[in-house]
Amino acid sequence: MWLPLVGLALGIALGLVLNVSVSPDLARYTAVGILAGLDSVLGAIRAELDAHYDNRIFISGFITNALVAVALTFVGDRLGIDLYLVALFAFGLRIFQNVALIRRHFL
Repeated sequence: MWLPLVGLALGIALGLVLNVSVSPDLARYTAVGILAGLDSVLGAIRAELDAHYDNRIFISGFITNALVAVALTFVGDRLGIDLYLVALFAFGLRIFQNVALIRRHFL
């Protein structure tokens, strides 16, 4: 459970310290990448609370989710349609579900 939390804290700290600016052309890719990562971290926390956490599954899911989301965004850009909205909707829904399950665990 500590690896996802440490990674999340380290990523937030680096983002605040480095003051990274993202060009508007890459904003979609950054948004889906961040949501994919947040979904993976919250899924890992939920899995740890359910005693099903596996580090290999977390890392492979983190990378796969981010790559699929960015690829979907890229294909949508090439086709001229907003496919990134599909990724945002899917990851947003999963984030809310994971937060609800984590909250229920503690209540």
